[in-house]
Amino acid sequence: MSLNQVLVVEDEIVIRASLRRLLERHDYQVSEAGTVKESLEKYDIDTFDVIISDLRLPGAPGTDLIKSTSVPVLIMTSYSSIKSAIDSMKMGAVDYIAKPFEHSEIIEAVARIIREHPNRRGMSASGSEDEDAPISGMIGSCPQMHELFRRIRKVAQTNSTVLINGESGTGKELVARGIHDLSSREGQEMISVNCAAIPENLIESELFGHEKGAFTGATATRTGLVEAANGGTLFLDEIGELPLEAQARLLRVLQENEIRKVGSVQSKKVDIRLVVATHRDLKQLVEGGQFREDLFYRINVMTLLIPPLRDRGSDVLQLADVILQRTCRRLKAPTMVFSEDANQSIAEYSWPGNVRELENAIERAVVLAESTEIGEELLAIETDFRPDLQKTVSLATNQAGPAEPIEELSLEDYFQRFVLEHQDSMNETQLASKLGISRKCLWERRQRFGIPRKKKTTMG
Repeated sequence: MSLNQVLVVEDEIVIRASLRRLLERHDYQVSEAGTVKESLEKYDIDTFDVIISDLRLPGAPGTDLIKSTSVPVLIMTSYSSIKSAIDSMKMGAVDYIAKPFEHSEIIEAVARIIREHPNRRGMSASGSEDEDAPISGMIGSCPQMHELFRRIRKVAQTNSTVLINGESGTGKELVARGIHDLSSREGQEMISVNCAAIPENLIESELFGHEKGAFTGATATRTGLVEAANGGTLFLDEIGELPLEAQARLLRVLQENEIRKVGSVQSKKVDIRLVVATHRDLKQLVEGGQFREDLFYRINVMTLLIPPLRDRGSDVLQLADVILQRTCRRLKAPTMVFSEDANQSIAEYSWPGNVRELENAIERAVVLAESTEIGEELLAIETDFRPDLQKTVSLATNQAGPAEPIEELSLEDYFQRFVLEHQDSMNETQLASKLGISRKCLWERRQRFGIPRKKKTTMG
């Protein structure tokens, strides 16, 4: 049996040599480096079973190794404080050990880490490694994302309807695209539709098409998006926002594999793979009469859950680096890097808007940067933000009580108050017009502040 491989990254030669001898006495194969730069240039660090690194090193800190590999990293430091321990763990370190340490302490830690995080080297021959490899266009090495990648590959081989659950900004369309690209329909079209971005009075026409003269303004026959996806995949994002009348038509598509254009008496057969997504609890919508129960059971065949960014550990730093380089190329800016403080802020922030919010923060920082290093202040994020704060504000705004003078309200508070006070008397188009924003922007702000759109409660 081959020996477990350990990389020791430590700039103090005496400590590094001592660790090497200790680990070799316990049957580990040990490699060593003095800096993060040396370890990356000298070795393929993905081949190790565990990396032991000092926190404070010449050049980049030891935590930078976390962003470069999925191999577990054990951080050691003489700066033994609770803060540095927490910071290291938040950035994705698998464990933390303070110098000076007992020999038995580090040997036990290494044995436990290898036991709990078995290296997947040598498994590619059986194909097991490929199962949880990242899907094209997606980044992630945490256990939740590995499980998601495995499930995407499994469901892609079927024709079953897939329901994707995830918060706004987590990348539901990327998951849908991954399913399509790995399926037998990859050579055909994938049509994506955001159900919340289409006015209610146009949604049926957009999805199912219409005949000439079917309604005022229908000056020509139009092919719907469902028919356009024939032979391929139809992705319906935010299906929880679909009006009840359109839900009935979609159910017919799933049951009979056919569509009928608005104003037509003839049906047409279609062959589509349906993938839907939502950030809402569809069971709760069914109980409230806002979503058809029969349609829910039709689409709830295979369910995929995308973890929010705050639950993905060191993935956020890996994502941030990739997004930063991509943004620099797109904006034709020089190559930039994050400062240590910026990395710490990125790791500590809860990112309620998920990957979309991260992309926006990085683009703003690149535009404003005056050097090739992006500092914490350019990201303009509040590290003490709590995800449930917005819910509390929304709830408080909706409760009876003395109203604040309008001039003392923030723009966010004013938006919430206006929507809550007028959503029963105005439709979405009117609300958006009064607020001076688009319907899509109105929908996005509703999601951000936890104010779902009210619907009719009568089944059609």
